[in-house]
Amino acid sequence: MPFLGQDWRSPGQSWVKTEDGWKKTTKDDNETNNNVLERKSYCKEEHDKENLILSINYDVAAKKRKKDLPNNNTKIPYFYKDKWIYVHKGSTKERHGYCTLGEAFNRLDFCSAIKDTRRFNYVVRLLELIAKSQLPSLSGVAQKNYMNILERVVQKVLDDQQNVRPIKELLQTLYASLCSLVQDMGKSVLVGNINIWVHRMENILQWQQQLDNIQINRPKNTGMTLLELPVSLQLNIMQRLSDGRDLVSLGQVCPDLSMLTEDRLLWKKLCQYHFTDRQIRKRLMVSDKGQLEWKKMYFKLCRCYPHKEQYSDTLQFCTHCHILFWKDTDHPCTANNPESCCKAVSPQGFINLFKF
Repeated sequence: MPFLGQDWRSPGQSWVKTEDGWKKTTKDDNETNNNVLERKSYCKEEHDKENLILSINYDVAAKKRKKDLPNNNTKIPYFYKDKWIYVHKGSTKERHGYCTLGEAFNRLDFCSAIKDTRRFNYVVRLLELIAKSQLPSLSGVAQKNYMNILERVVQKVLDDQQNVRPIKELLQTLYASLCSLVQDMGKSVLVGNINIWVHRMENILQWQQQLDNIQINRPKNTGMTLLELPVSLQLNIMQRLSDGRDLVSLGQVCPDLSMLTEDRLLWKKLCQYHFTDRQIRKRLMVSDKGQLEWKKMYFKLCRCYPHKEQYSDTLQFCTHCHILFWKDTDHPCTANNPESCCKAVSPQGFINLFKF
């Protein structure tokens, strides 16, 4: 406990360390020490003024460089690499404040997630949803981290030559959103200088150009191709495609595949997979021969209703301890049966968790 004098408003007693130990100073000793300190400080004052003038510019510049170093180094993502985060929506005795979308986006390890094939489409869909409506709600660090992760996604697509179309659509969505947001900079909808965002928009255009110029290289190994397989196996492979646009692209490869991609049963199963029976009945299209046009119905339903989303691996949310985590990582859960408390979180569900 700190020592208090007889009067609780007084500063207490003063002690000085000597060779024999600590010694309490009296009023006269205090005055003598103060006079000595004043003389020493007066002698140093003129010298300190010169050093201060010379060093003030250096100190300011050094502090500015130290402050701007993590901000200007855009090639390195945010340093948090947690596998889970506690989602709290209000202040309690144990925790103060609440968790935001930007904080969750910073702390969860999305950089490693894009390297995993099971999580790649999940992260891309999340980036697309954030680009559509949630970009202004992110903090400055989260917006910078968003662009860093997007750059890694584009680089991965350029290296692997896979998933080109989803990334093109993501970049188009992001560029259209930024065009509308930059025009509203007077409303402070984006964090940072407008020149930074103009530079980022130029990077997006450059990435789009690189994706347009990409050339898919044929594999060197001379194994069995898709055309050499039996027709039943070819149809079985086509039934595994969940996007009708992939079927259309596959049909443009050669005339034989084009005939198979027009199979009515193939498009019927695709419609039944993505849409409910009620939605299908509302958008029925019948040909002149009295047959249902499943291919036309599919694209018509896509314009009216959202696709069914299915991912190999997603984020998990524990309803018992309110922790958001990746599926293959453990979280500090206190429930007796943690697996029964966990549920999969879709990309839209991830955003809904932070809508207060």
